Amino acid sequence: MDKKIKVGYQGAHGTFSEIAVQEFFKNQVFEACNYKNFPSIIADVEKGMIDYALLPVENTTTGIIYRTYDLLKDSDIFAVGEILVRIDEHLIGLPQSKIEDLREVYSHPEPLDQCSGFFAAHPWIKPVTYQDTAKSVEYVAQCQDPTKAALGSWLAAQYYDLPILKERVQDNQLNTTRFFCVVKGEQSVPEADKISMYFVVNHEPGALYEVIRVFAQRGINMLKLESRPIRGRMFEYCFYIDFDGSLLQDKTREAIAEVREHCLEVKVLGSYKRAFNGELL
Repeated sequence: MDKKIKVGYQGAHGTFSEIAVQEFFKNQVFEACNYKNFPSIIADVEKGMIDYALLPVENTTTGIIYRTYDLLKDSDIFAVGEILVRIDEHLIGLPQSKIEDLREVYSHPEPLDQCSGFFAAHPWIKPVTYQDTAKSVEYVAQCQDPTKAALGSWLAAQYYDLPILKERVQDNQLNTTRFFCVVKGEQSVPEADKISMYFVVNHEPGALYEVIRVFAQRGINMLKLESRPIRGRMFEYCFYIDFDGSLLQDKTREAIAEVREHCLEVKVLGSYKRAFNGELL
């Protein structure tokens, strides 16, 4: 009998993070464990209480999710996989609800912002900030008020047995979130072809250029480079980078070693097989 692995995710039943867990581990026996916040998930990964966690790291509409990256760089966890999940925000209400009778729609601030076009077209409906998408659907189910609805996933509608009043009300129909699958400590993934890394350059002219040159000279394709203010330091910045490669490749290990010569801090956050853009969930 296969051992049941434990996988953590943030939020109540029906969040997009739970969808990511179900899809990433669909061919394995697993137990999904929901948490209230990211620090609690990461703490349990580090303590070995759970085997994996799925963490959102980037969205096509709102960009990089810095709170996740900051936790990655400060924790003993490592990304060994990624998955892309289409974020379809559905309008979910009671069986007797009608859009023209709605007065309030509940959800997390980000989905509310991502559905601004819907609210502009329905000015009588007030967007109301709530804990998260799944909790918003749960709240609507508990209230039993046909003037209230929520923005959430198909899974939340299914879980709380509520109808979808209108599908895909988000402004960007290709709105997608990228998730990391993380484990405790650095691990080698044989099929890995993508790396995520954090670094802080030396305080000297041309230091960032020298880091970029390291990759260019070795023919390593940089996929993303983003700066981020360093907490607790005035106007000092760190960088997050994604690039093609694997820790099992000599040229990749040599490149990382040379990058360290131009940096105050370097940490590899993950080495994993990239998710294929054509297989959005």
